Amino acid sequence: MGSITISRAYDPEPTTGAVFLVDGMWPRGVRKEDLRLDGWTRDVAPSPELRTWFGHRPERFAEFRDRYLRELEANPEAVRPLLDAARKGPVTLLYSARDTEHNNAVVLRDHLRHLLATVPH
Repeated sequence: MGSITISRAYDPEPTTGAVFLVDGMWPRGVRKEDLRLDGWTRDVAPSPELRTWFGHRPERFAEFRDRYLRELEANPEAVRPLLDAARKGPVTLLYSARDTEHNNAVVLRDHLRHLLATVPH
């Protein structure tokens, strides 16, 4: 099983393994040819309603996490490509939020790690 890391789509940090964009919208100002992606998993992004409600406000993050996890649990097929890739090797989840601690990729990474530890193949 591989590690799961997260990285901002705007950061020039090297990525490891399979690389997936996990936002519902393409990062502003980034050309498609500038990102080496194995997939753009739009279906794992928070719903537009949840994203708008959260508004990247740290004080709403705990509630955002709970609501987003419910969305992910209701849509296991969306998570499957990421889970399958993580079972084969390292995975990097790319996101575009400025806040590196309060964003959907943090929640998704933790959710995937939990699934890898508890759900058999």
